[in-house]
Amino acid sequence: MKTLLNIIWLVLSGFWLAVGYVVAGLLLCITVIGIPFGIASFRIALYTLWPFGRAAVRRWDAGAPSFAGNVLWLLLAGWWLALLHITTGIAQCLTIIGIPLGVANFKLIPISLAPLGREIVDTDQPFAGR
Repeated sequence: MKTLLNIIWLVLSGFWLAVGYVVAGLLLCITVIGIPFGIASFRIALYTLWPFGRAAVRRWDAGAPSFAGNVLWLLLAGWWLALLHITTGIAQCLTIIGIPLGVANFKLIPISLAPLGREIVDTDQPFAGR
């Protein structure tokens, strides 16, 4: 079932979300200061291609630099990315077929708000997110 949902997601919205995150990542990597944000954007892009069966979990070894970077990310980009995921998720939930896709969009909100200090793991792995 995850594979079918991922294919539908990829065709309807995942590809375009990933392209947007890749373009943002490329622009962020132009400057040395933006490289960590660009890498985070690339990580989110891979997550948006195939979100079902995967989860974003907090890395407990991430420290103060991740927190400071997340505050900067939230102020500059995170809030409008989350807003886009919310509006897209609501629009997808208007149809019965789109409800799982809308829920996947809502699942992307936390990582779009604070991507640094998070890791993408498969939910099939035992002890995912340790």
